[in-house]
Amino acid sequence: MRDFHFPGRSPVISERGMAATSMPAATMTALDVLRAGGNALDAAIAATAVMGVIEPQSTGIGGDCFCLYAPAGTGEVIAMNGSGRAPAASTPEALRARQVNALEQTSSHVVTIPGAVSAWAKLNARFGRKGLDELLEPAARFAEHGFHVHARVATDWADGAAKLAQHPATAAAYLPGGRAPAHGDRIAFPALARTLRAIGKNGPKAFYEGAVAADMTRTLQALGGLHTEEDFARGDAAEFVTPIRTRWRGMDVYQCPPNGTGIIALMMLNLLGRLDTPGQGAISAERFHRHIEAARLAYRDRDAFIADPAQIDVPVEKLLSTGYADALAKLIRDDAAMLLPPAGESDLARHKDTIYMCVVDEDGNACSFINSLFEGFGSGITAGDSGVLLHNRGFGFRLEEGHPNCIGPNKRPMHTIIPGMVMQDGQAVMPFGVMGGHFQPMGQSLFLTNHFEFCMDVQEALDAPRLFPRLGKVQVERGIDAAIVERLTRLGHDCEPIAKPHGGGQAILIDRARGALIGGSDPRKDGCAMGY
Repeated sequence: MRDFHFPGRSPVISERGMAATSMPAATMTALDVLRAGGNALDAAIAATAVMGVIEPQSTGIGGDCFCLYAPAGTGEVIAMNGSGRAPAASTPEALRARQVNALEQTSSHVVTIPGAVSAWAKLNARFGRKGLDELLEPAARFAEHGFHVHARVATDWADGAAKLAQHPATAAAYLPGGRAPAHGDRIAFPALARTLRAIGKNGPKAFYEGAVAADMTRTLQALGGLHTEEDFARGDAAEFVTPIRTRWRGMDVYQCPPNGTGIIALMMLNLLGRLDTPGQGAISAERFHRHIEAARLAYRDRDAFIADPAQIDVPVEKLLSTGYADALAKLIRDDAAMLLPPAGESDLARHKDTIYMCVVDEDGNACSFINSLFEGFGSGITAGDSGVLLHNRGFGFRLEEGHPNCIGPNKRPMHTIIPGMVMQDGQAVMPFGVMGGHFQPMGQSLFLTNHFEFCMDVQEALDAPRLFPRLGKVQVERGIDAAIVERLTRLGHDCEPIAKPHGGGQAILIDRARGALIGGSDPRKDGCAMGY
């Protein structure tokens, strides 16, 4: 229970349905869909489409999507991989022939074929109750008539202004009057509205074929891209995949399999589960030190092994095995940090922008949904006629031939976006997620242990201060006491303050004993959890 003397928010409680997103209007959209007879998946698609308009730095139809869906009464968790592939002509040799010796965040070469629209359509066709036209209409209305910019969005927009100014079509759409919109300003995207309605009417073909695909292809080719309309025509390739899981504290924690990095969150839980609960508590140097060390070990393996399993053999069973977790846990000492940074730690780039949201409906269906442009405003490249801002997920590739994550034809890059689902005895306990690019496995493991190990409520578990090992340092939020930081430094960690907080998350706890849904939404974003 929070101390009501201090600022904060309480967890939200409802009975019939609940949504938690990073934008209030998106949460309201999800609830509107539920009250109109849609299910949790319908609500998630509609809310995500809205966020692709009103939180444009983070997500959109020009990005990728992953989803975990737990249909009530089935005991199953359904996983969707909506990550896009590189063009068929993308090889290290082809890029070097164009004098590309390093992948740049704003280059056409880091734009993979967006997979979100394909994922939305396939999820909707298999599980939805509402048509795409109805689900995408709220987003189309925001895009057509405009919306007022929220505080965190305005901050991120200002930070991304230099990127947005690099491409004329992007600057025209996103920098009206030559500047980023300020908090409270109104902005509209009429071209995007037309594209959303075309997808709603004609399905994914309206995106991957015809005028919209031609516009995206033309835009990328003008910037040197290897993309073709045939690449986009093959882009409706999102697929249902078998989720992975680990047993933790009497529950099953589910993630999407590689090329996503949910396996890293499971590895961290496996490591931490082999250590006693820190006696000093959740907000202590002892607890944070163990988390840092577990992250360094797990992220080392991420950079060595995680890639597209359709083209590379990823040792999932080995990485999640009890023997491997036992061996890694023995490397963690309470009296000192590991002397040498694990190989690959230096590959962590700065955090990325993503949205995460979750919905539970009155039938008990639970949806964990994540959609992303990767970095803030993705590549910064907009196809002007269609209004599609394209992601830069291909920046996750490497040009190092022989590396599992080397760029290749029709290959999917390593992905950071990871929805989570907790199950127990064949029933959903909690859809959850923590956005924030590379931080996500660290953020998920912090959140889950905050709630299930240290008994914080859902909102407190999201509110609690965070840190993250990166580039040989530990990035520390301001909420961590200086005495704890000093103790971490004495243990051998090189701590530094971080300008923006780590990530942002949502979660909905399904309390069947009391017939309640209990939700939380991260204060590091603009959103909220609401229910009815």
